[in-house]
Amino acid sequence: FLVAIWHGRFFLGVYFFRFWRLVALVSQHLDGEMIARTGKLFGFDTVRGSSTRGGKEAFHQMVDLLKSGSSGIIVPDGPAGPRHKLKMGVIYMAQQAGVPIVPFTFSAKPAIVFKSWDRYMLPKPFAKVFIKIGAPIWIPPKSANRELVKIKQQVESIMIKQEQQADAHFSE
Repeated sequence: FLVAIWHGRFFLGVYFFRFWRLVALVSQHLDGEMIARTGKLFGFDTVRGSSTRGGKEAFHQMVDLLKSGSSGIIVPDGPAGPRHKLKMGVIYMAQQAGVPIVPFTFSAKPAIVFKSWDRYMLPKPFAKVFIKIGAPIWIPPKSANRELVKIKQQVESIMIKQEQQADAHFSE
């Protein structure tokens, strides 16, 4: 499977999946270096690359690892956004590897929400946390690009709605 977490909510994903030995696709940018080091402390293997640097090689490496039985974790709107805009590479990766996309998010109260492009959420110490894991989304192996664009929009909508549901958990 391929876990998909929005950039603004990846903090808890790293902690939650620490025992799963996932392979994380991490950018080659400076913030990616910090994420890669943190991920390694939690037992993640990393593949380095993004849409702007080293992406093609990283994409093929991730597909190969997923095909060979590894599971992965990816931030589909990173490393620089726009926020909540899923990149097509996630869809192609899941399709070519033959694995489902598993949407993951969380919300916390109390939490700090930064005024950054991704509205990054950091739970405060002793916060209550609500985790939401979506149903696996399989990408049909033989789909035309037009169909894949529709699937991308559906996955994006599912992930946005899932985040809204997690946030609503604390407003009830």
